[in-house]
Amino acid sequence: MIECNVNNLMKYYGATKIFENISFELQTGERVGLIGQNGSGKTTLMKILLGEEEYREGTISFRKGNKVGYLDQIYYGNPDVLVIDLLEESFEHIWKLKREIKVIEENLKSLEGPDLNEEMDQYSILMEKYELAGGYEVDTNINKICQGLMIPDSFRNKPFHMLSGGEKTRVLLARLLLIEPDVLLLDEPTNHLDIRSIEWLESFLSEYKGSVLIISHDRIFLDKVVNRIIELEPSRANLYRGNYSHYLIEREVRFEQEYKIYMNNQRKIEQMERQIERYRIWGAMRDSDKMYRRAKELEKRLDKVEVIDRPKDEESKIRLRNMSIARTGKIVLKVDSLSKNFPNKKLFEDLSFTLFYKDRLCIMGDNGSGKTTLLKIILGEILPDKGKLSLGSNVKIGYLPQNVVFENEDLSILDYFAAHHRISQSEARSELAKMLFVRDDVFKKIKSLSGGEKSRLRLVSLILDKVNLMILDEPTNHLDIDSREVLEDSLNNYDGTILFVSHDRYFVEKIATKMLIFENSKVKLYPMIYSDYDEIRKRKLIENSQVKKSPTKDLPVKETKKSINTFKLAKVEEEIDVLEDKLSKTNEDMIEQSNNADKLLELFQDKKIIEKELENLLQIWAQIQE
Repeated sequence: MIECNVNNLMKYYGATKIFENISFELQTGERVGLIGQNGSGKTTLMKILLGEEEYREGTISFRKGNKVGYLDQIYYGNPDVLVIDLLEESFEHIWKLKREIKVIEENLKSLEGPDLNEEMDQYSILMEKYELAGGYEVDTNINKICQGLMIPDSFRNKPFHMLSGGEKTRVLLARLLLIEPDVLLLDEPTNHLDIRSIEWLESFLSEYKGSVLIISHDRIFLDKVVNRIIELEPSRANLYRGNYSHYLIEREVRFEQEYKIYMNNQRKIEQMERQIERYRIWGAMRDSDKMYRRAKELEKRLDKVEVIDRPKDEESKIRLRNMSIARTGKIVLKVDSLSKNFPNKKLFEDLSFTLFYKDRLCIMGDNGSGKTTLLKIILGEILPDKGKLSLGSNVKIGYLPQNVVFENEDLSILDYFAAHHRISQSEARSELAKMLFVRDDVFKKIKSLSGGEKSRLRLVSLILDKVNLMILDEPTNHLDIDSREVLEDSLNNYDGTILFVSHDRYFVEKIATKMLIFENSKVKLYPMIYSDYDEIRKRKLIENSQVKKSPTKDLPVKETKKSINTFKLAKVEEEIDVLEDKLSKTNEDMIEQSNNADKLLELFQDKKIIEKELENLLQIWAQIQE
């Protein structure tokens, strides 16, 4: 079934054409990756689908009655709203039914006779709607999504504005997934997620029943989730079946076919042009009108030949220059027994490691585990609680933060770059062009640049500064796939040492030679590439799950207070399950007896008793866990 149809879409911003001839369909159950270079209009296209952007030509149609959901990176609602209230907004239709049910329940206490029968009929209808809408599964669904995206219970009563950028993204993503739209539009959903959250999202989306359109530069994420690729170009949308890896293979095959057609077209044109020239020469040599006429006829035929554009295999990409840099000593950085904690937040204790010349060390771990804090300690921006670190000889550090800020953002790109590096504007333009700052781009004010453009500007500055220790915090966050690939090539050819934080698994696999993993306030060094570490990690997860499932009745266990609580907890949970089954059965009976007012009133009284008992048990359950 077609959920969305886009036909010959054209978009302009003022006099600037963004794209044209964009056509594609979204089928039910499809998971589609939308890719293209930065500035190709991917986010603009999503905004058009949402009705938030206008377009010049074309048509867009959605299946009647379907819901469209969009993950926006910015929340425009009340910043003081509690996280739990934000999540429960997804179930407004259920809360409305519940309010209507409560009103009828109050009315039933004072009604009798025909009025009671009529109200009971309405009550049974609402109860059936409530059950079909998933009213009894709201808490289960919220807990499932929050657990997968690692949103702890402690967040639920926090005002939204008190969360970090990454935490806000996770909450907004959770709210969207709880709505369960028919068409799900996701713009860079993995940008602020750690590895565990990304893997959970991959699993969730792979089983999602609706249609999903995803903008992402995470190549492994695209490989694991999508089953179709739309490549957005200025003059068309190229459609490919399969995941990202299949797209790369198919794109190469198509290019070879298109190039062959192009070469045949060029040979035909050149052959006709040579023949026309011969006829003219022969006509002049023999003073022959016949030869001139043949030349004219052939020219007319040539005018009708369609000239095929040369297929573009390599679009504009970042071209970083690998400059000679000063050699450091064998030891570049030594960290000894470093500890850092914040109030109510333990980060790491007794962290020690040594970074050697030409190491490529990747720091990875859950959000909030202390990765960026460690970088700031190394940079001298904050002090450790204890421990020390020392730099080796002749070390010159260059730092690329997640959010790049320049001292004077009122300067143009060209003026800043020329002044900072003390070079001529001609030399500055030459270097900037390698980072795709060309023509009038160099006259843009720095304050008007996007996050990706600021990262590119800082990166080319670091290269020109000849730093020999690169410290990078999520360097691929604002780069498109082509630019990431060129960055990977440039860093692999870089003659210095690299220390970086990243959750881009493809990038990490290409660059890292060692892994420093933050987990549960502990840090462990793995002297291996990412895929080897990942194999160890997954093996441990399987072993841990098997240990949890294995029987322990034969093991002698000394009875402690905790074991008694566990026993009580199990008993209470068993009683809760029984009552929930009773409640569900009573609701079913009420629907069946909707025409029997006496029986329905009896069941209603039973329901109130069960709900009261269930409420008491849930309070006991909560107290045991405290």
